[in-house]
Amino acid sequence: MAEPLLKVQDLRAWYGPSQALHGASLEVREGELITLLGRNGAGKSTLLKSIMGMMDKRQGSIRFKGKELIGLAPHHIGRLGIAFCPDDRGIYASLTVRENLRLPPVVAEGGMSEAELFELFPNLAQRAGSAGTHLSGGEQQMLAIARILRTGARVLLLDEPTEGLAPVIVDRIGDLIRRLKASGYTIVLVEQNVHFAAELADRHCLMESGRITDTFDAATLLRDFDAITSRIGV
Repeated sequence: MAEPLLKVQDLRAWYGPSQALHGASLEVREGELITLLGRNGAGKSTLLKSIMGMMDKRQGSIRFKGKELIGLAPHHIGRLGIAFCPDDRGIYASLTVRENLRLPPVVAEGGMSEAELFELFPNLAQRAGSAGTHLSGGEQQMLAIARILRTGARVLLLDEPTEGLAPVIVDRIGDLIRRLKASGYTIVLVEQNVHFAAELADRHCLMESGRITDTFDAATLLRDFDAITSRIGV
């Protein structure tokens, strides 16, 4: 079996003096979609931020294509082809939709063009000249995802992409994630909506107290749904 595209080993991370990860380990293979499930505060978002180098302190190992990421700054990690979509979406109020879309640098060939993204997200095309924060929550989420698809990154870290969105928008986000997976993207998805996650992922990783305590495939989640969701407070 080929080496994992992304391999996290015994990762510990801190916000200032407060330790948030306590030896998390994770392997992600190219083209795979995995979810991180767990209660609030379990360390799911922290794990994504740690991969991107956005924590005050990290110890352990994070290897991407065999290259160690511990010690690299976030912008260097991004240029390796890893893109992070935060749960707060990170839309700049002073910039238009088009300016927000153009903000991140292109890091690799194969990213979607502006025209392709506007075709994929017609709402954004209609609001291209509007300030980013004048968009609805669903439109802001579409913009946040569109922005990273333009960069050419092929590894996507998506933090709670459906949080607070109407069911019809959740369905659209789900359809988009399926399309991205079918196109060969590698995706790590933090998601509280277990029903949503269950339909998408190859594997599910349960996080508790800053570490991954269990990993199971989609069939196991569906078979033991009640028992698993009780462990994550759903």
